Amino acid sequence: MIQRIGVIGGGAWGTALAQVCADGGETLLWAREAEVVETINRRHVNDAFLPGVLLNHAIRATGELHELTDCDALLVVTPAQHLRAVLTALPLTGKPLLLCAKGIEETSGKLMHEVARDEQPGSPCAVLSGPTFADEVAAGLPTALTLAAEDAALGEALCTRLARPTFRPYLSSDIAGTQIGGAVKNVLAIACGVVEGRGFGQNARAALISRGFAEMTRFGLARGARPETLAGLSGLGDLVLTCSSASSRNFSLGKGLGEGWTAAELLADRKTVAEGAFTAPVLKRCAEAAGVDMPIVKAVCLLLEDGASVDEVVEGLLARPLRSEGV
Repeated sequence: MIQRIGVIGGGAWGTALAQVCADGGETLLWAREAEVVETINRRHVNDAFLPGVLLNHAIRATGELHELTDCDALLVVTPAQHLRAVLTALPLTGKPLLLCAKGIEETSGKLMHEVARDEQPGSPCAVLSGPTFADEVAAGLPTALTLAAEDAALGEALCTRLARPTFRPYLSSDIAGTQIGGAVKNVLAIACGVVEGRGFGQNARAALISRGFAEMTRFGLARGARPETLAGLSGLGDLVLTCSSASSRNFSLGKGLGEGWTAAELLADRKTVAEGAFTAPVLKRCAEAAGVDMPIVKAVCLLLEDGASVDEVVEGLLARPLRSEGV
């Protein structure tokens, strides 16, 4: 039975998930920042990353990773590009890991469960992903998402421990497909933000979401994902959410690009991480290696890495040869 939960990562999403877990019992939250640990334990708030939310008193914070070894399962909520370093520093526990970051490791092209297997080989892995804004989850607003695990018994145990009347995990065994949706949608959300910031209108956004979903599907199928996973909560559901709201960090980054800011300016002073900025170049490389055409992803890379203008990039997309919609 999974009872005591540890959460690795004291940002907005980690804190929101700790709030969910605390409804079912004691929850230990690891945060890198000493001030976050102090304010959670003393005042039951995380003003740095999730302001305005009074946290459950069953949440205790720590800055010591070794304290998590007594937990029954660990939710790993660190940014994707920091996952390997944190799991390397974590003592080998053999405890189940529920991976909650969305991205592809920039240096290796690996998904999060592959990174976890490298650094914590004795721990069974599951993945949690879907259309979620941290503040809404922390406030107890209705949320549904995908929990994927290759071990059905582990997946069921995690679903039982996390489920709440307003927090509904749907079980899947497609651990790769669940991650691919979350990683690709971050890049596509940047593109949708550009559409908003440049004032291209709702028609353009709808077209970008639907053609972006086609790119997600092509890439996902090439990496072994199931079509129903990509069309579900962790794929299409998350894509719709993050491509439609300035509450998305990736959408906000793209909006700034559309308004004329450079990527360097926008990324230099961001307190929270826009994962899509790091995922875009490795996603482009992986797609090219697999022979998968992803023109929207390539366009985002031109904006982020090459400093191309929005008008140049859009003109290039619109000049692509006409083709059948199904390809």
